[in-house]
Amino acid sequence: MELRQLRYFVAVAEELSFARAADRLRIAGPSLSQQIKALERDLGTRLFDRDRRSVALTAAGTVLLPRTRALLEQADDLRRTASGLASSEPVRLGYVNWRPPDLEQRAAGTAQLLVDAWVLPSHAQAARVVDGSIDLAICWVPTTTVHDNDLDAHLLGADRLYAVSTGTSAEPVRARDTVVLIDADEVSWSSWNRWAEALAEETGARTVAISDGGITGPAFFDHVRRLRRPVVNCPKGQTTPVPADLVARPITRPAPYWTWSLVSRRTEQRPTVRALVAALTRSVDGCGLDSPDAWVPPDDPYRIS
Repeated sequence: MELRQLRYFVAVAEELSFARAADRLRIAGPSLSQQIKALERDLGTRLFDRDRRSVALTAAGTVLLPRTRALLEQADDLRRTASGLASSEPVRLGYVNWRPPDLEQRAAGTAQLLVDAWVLPSHAQAARVVDGSIDLAICWVPTTTVHDNDLDAHLLGADRLYAVSTGTSAEPVRARDTVVLIDADEVSWSSWNRWAEALAEETGARTVAISDGGITGPAFFDHVRRLRRPVVNCPKGQTTPVPADLVARPITRPAPYWTWSLVSRRTEQRPTVRALVAALTRSVDGCGLDSPDAWVPPDDPYRIS
């Protein structure tokens, strides 16, 4: 049963003529007749008594007509509400380097989404939500930042990080046998450094200080070659192909994850923003964080104790 079939039923009931209803609906007469027959099959009852000269509602059709009109009015009201939400003031969203591939589709009909082109680190995007520069951010955010700044954080995705190593073995490597880089540039790498230090403290991974921005990109691979040990790959580098002379290796015991939150202000009152948060996070599952081997930092909002 489809809404258009219900609209066809109402049109025929009002015109009491398939020909006039077809003209009104601007469809072919045979098509209208077939759709009404399909609707009657779905409902399990006849809606019209018809012969070559006349069309009349059956007893069932008479009972169902007002209910059908009410149902169609509810559908129209839903469409008007969605249209009003989508045409209102845009919701501004900032991100770091990852966003769901179907972000715009999820937002469609809920709000007019304006994705900010100013790509910044996680802590900077969270700060922009706090000061009102943007309405939402997709970023990594620690629990302390959420609580101290009256924010809400909803899980939107998670990356299972891997190590990049010299050699040819793609065998899993224990977390304690990896190296994690920490960059001196706190303006750019504050969130990553915080995550990396927690990984080292809890698993025994070794930290190596750098100052060249080599957390990602070609400089990262140069560090792997220099250190000759498995180095944890940053989520910002997940899309960079691993060179032929290096190999990606799963990290286990535990398996480290980087989480992506959809961050908003807890005091947010705009219905469009709140509706968009619900639409974007409605179908998100546990993203692998419920695995017994999964690891996130102690101050990650999705840490399972």
